[in-house]
Amino acid sequence: MIFKYPLMIIAAAILQQCSYSQNKSNSNTSTMDSTKKNNPVYSNTDTSKVAMSDEEWKKILPGDVYSVARQKGTERPWTSKYESFFDKGTYYCAVCGNALFKSDTKFESGCGWPSFYEPISKSSIIYTPDNTYGMNRTEVMCGRCKSHLGHVFEDGPPPTGLRYCINGVVLDFAKAKEAEKKYSEQKEEKPKQ
Repeated sequence: MIFKYPLMIIAAAILQQCSYSQNKSNSNTSTMDSTKKNNPVYSNTDTSKVAMSDEEWKKILPGDVYSVARQKGTERPWTSKYESFFDKGTYYCAVCGNALFKSDTKFESGCGWPSFYEPISKSSIIYTPDNTYGMNRTEVMCGRCKSHLGHVFEDGPPPTGLRYCINGVVLDFAKAKEAEKKYSEQKEEKPKQ
């Protein structure tokens, strides 16, 4: 009984570590737009594999993106601009521009990170075992640049039953052209007062 409570506290601390940022240095936390401008491999159309050293990535990625994508960090829960974001469009890898998820596969999971039930294609995601922190999980990485995105769990909604729990800092979003066009047309149809 004496060991029960200290063990529970240690287990809680280990699990909590997964939820909080592992980034010790937030000196370079610029927006995704700077990632695209300074990144020679960023492309929403090029599907060729990207192989760069961590030193090369460190030079072109903002610190928060580098920490999660290249050092397998985790952003704090409920801090992503995409957590409660439900516009229609496509989510891309913020590191290389690879298409990852369609917005219609996004759902509210309550976990604190953007969640999806299906990637945009089989080749857009790479899966690897992750046994850190005493847990058995499946890590998901970008299929083009092998950046850490998050993890996939088997507690998602139909039709897949999967929950891709993704760090929002490694996501970019492009609004669907059709939705944007309809919005603009509706705006023009409204009479001016």
